[in-house]
Amino acid sequence: MAARRRTVGLTLLVPVLALLASCDSRPGQAPPSPQPNGRDTVSIDVDKRPVLMHVPASYRPGSAVPLVVILHGYSSTAAGIESYFQLTGQSDARGFLYAMPEGLEDRRGNQYWNATDACCDFDRTGVDDSAYLSQLIDAVRRSYTVDRVFLIGHSNGAFMAIRMACEHADQLTGIVGLNGAMWADKSRCRPARPVSFLDIRSNADEVIHYEGGLNGADGRTPYPSATTTDSDWRDFDRCDQQAKRGTPLDLVPDLDGAETEVTSWSCAGHSTLETWQIRGGSHSPKLSAAFASAAVDFMYAQGTA
Repeated sequence: MAARRRTVGLTLLVPVLALLASCDSRPGQAPPSPQPNGRDTVSIDVDKRPVLMHVPASYRPGSAVPLVVILHGYSSTAAGIESYFQLTGQSDARGFLYAMPEGLEDRRGNQYWNATDACCDFDRTGVDDSAYLSQLIDAVRRSYTVDRVFLIGHSNGAFMAIRMACEHADQLTGIVGLNGAMWADKSRCRPARPVSFLDIRSNADEVIHYEGGLNGADGRTPYPSATTTDSDWRDFDRCDQQAKRGTPLDLVPDLDGAETEVTSWSCAGHSTLETWQIRGGSHSPKLSAAFASAAVDFMYAQGTA
């Protein structure tokens, strides 16, 4: 059955996934909207920035379900990251609400999130995407019944998901990041409570180096290694010292065998830190259909105790 497309809110919205012209960085308030019933694709207007959201057929008002927010990488789009991660089918199968926001456009015409000083507000606009995404989560909660909230992102989107966990932990159950990192200055991250984190990193990443590196507007701003990012998060979440080795995963079809090593730690507040190291993986590894299912499995295992 083809998805029905309808508009939510008081203003006429631009076509779904179109480039957004407004660059107002102030967080806005989305008006309450009717709750659609049945398989639907809707748009929510948050601060004049329409957000596409997929509502699965199984959704019923009053019955709480998870919300998953996907965050694209630098120069990508919501449509691009959905095509890469392919979570719409998981939304239908597993029953979660699925929001797909767009970053603003920089002067080179590339969409971005202002996540950390290393990535990726290269024009130094100072846009407060952390507040914007917080407002988006609140807007969805006003119109739908949500029990848990997860962010999942690639590259710049992974940096942004980590920043959200640093600054809006009270709104989140967990985050999933593919090839991103947190602040080099650990003191800039102060989660108010433990947030589960699935940190997926390619050890042959040619863009965001596994061992850390330099980026940012001046090309000289450091970001930490995967090992440091994970060590810092173990401190934030007050994790056990004992790591657990999981069964390797086969997520990248053009790499031989089960190329992804799995390690996890049990942490405070029933949270989890889990790392997937893609041996030989690039910055944007070719992902099999198993990736989306495995990432959602991780999310659904969080916040249920």
